[in-house]
Amino acid sequence: MDTNEIKCLAEIMKNNGVTNLEIESGKLKIKMERATCVGSVSNGNIVNIDNTQVVSTETQVPVDNGKYITSPMVGVFYAAPGPNESPFVKEGSVVKGSDVVCIIEAMKLMNEITAQMSGKIVEILVKNGDVVEYGQKLFRVEAE
Repeated sequence: MDTNEIKCLAEIMKNNGVTNLEIESGKLKIKMERATCVGSVSNGNIVNIDNTQVVSTETQVPVDNGKYITSPMVGVFYAAPGPNESPFVKEGSVVKGSDVVCIIEAMKLMNEITAQMSGKIVEILVKNGDVVEYGQKLFRVEAE
């Protein structure tokens, strides 16, 4: 649901004297309340539209677009081959299955981690130096 649809609902509420409205549509739940006075935006969950507040919007089931490169072991994540070197990949990088995407240090051994799939890196989910767990998502990949 986009902002224009929410504004349209607020207008309908205003014109019909409705003070509370809850909508569930698939994975999305929205709760709107008409306030007696106009306030300001106080956090990411409250938006005022002509005295109507979107009290909460929540996605009940996260939409997952893409695949993930996960950690095959517990260790320390390194994005680059060395401290003063460029990272193996950045957001937007296109990778093939055999491309090295990071290093995980485990028990003083440096293990090169390959993409295992072809696609574009759309999100790096960990920071350089983070300790990662077995199976932890490291990169979100938009598969080809």
